[in-house]
Amino acid sequence: MSSPSEHKAGYVNIVGKPNVGKSTLMNAMVGEKLSIITSRAQTTRHRIHGILNTPEYQIIFSDTPGILDPNYKLQENMLKSARSALVDADVLIYLTEAREKPDPESAFIQKVAGTRVPVLLVINKIDLSNQKEVELCMERWNEVLPLAEKIAISALRNFNIELIFNRILHYLPVAPPYFAKDALTDKSERFFTGEMIREKILLYYKQEIPYAVEVEIESFKEEQEIIRIRALIYVERESQKGILIGNQGKALKKVGRESRLDMETFFQKKVFLELRVKVKKDWRNNERFIKNFGYH
Repeated sequence: MSSPSEHKAGYVNIVGKPNVGKSTLMNAMVGEKLSIITSRAQTTRHRIHGILNTPEYQIIFSDTPGILDPNYKLQENMLKSARSALVDADVLIYLTEAREKPDPESAFIQKVAGTRVPVLLVINKIDLSNQKEVELCMERWNEVLPLAEKIAISALRNFNIELIFNRILHYLPVAPPYFAKDALTDKSERFFTGEMIREKILLYYKQEIPYAVEVEIESFKEEQEIIRIRALIYVERESQKGILIGNQGKALKKVGRESRLDMETFFQKKVFLELRVKVKKDWRNNERFIKNFGYH
């Protein structure tokens, strides 16, 4: 075991375009499902920290929203969140996939190229590519991020995850822990409860509905035998409310049932979940509303 003076700690921030596997990678690194995962872009809306502790080190992984051109205020705040990950990183992971072509004109990529911290350029989903595609991808990124260390992985298959760990530990600075040694994340139980509900909506509804949804946990009461949760699901239009609830409330009941099962697994306790739906017109462009939900 290392002496206290040799203890390593730092922030490892994962950035990249939507849907390249940032959440899958962080969950694989931490060994817990902290970020929700779906096949849809823009699943992650907040920076979520997953904390990995051993006596020798503390790694604070940071999952971030995907980099995109914003169409409304919510997306502007999501982009700010991704940019903030460039500022406080001790190690930066830029996650890509073999079919993504780097844009040398991208302001975000130029900032990554200009950073002074170690950058790992990680090519994910190689299980869906061939050797030639991966090699071509490496060559393209060598021109844009010549100083970055390149690693090819499959986060879903856990391939080469250990290699990333070893490189992170190599670069991690000597420092005391930033969080308590038993901490798993910086987010609250209420936050994860809302995310579990939002994940089900992303999975079960099509087109615009999932993106027009935000979840507020109105009450979270933990008793000895059960946790009682009341949640409010916001949408932007009356028509969306009707689709979300479904014929005779069947669609919303399915979301509630599946969310409750996830919560019971997560909290290891019985859960009573009550869901309501409310219309908040054009909330994604309402600065005050989105700030109340922790988007900065």
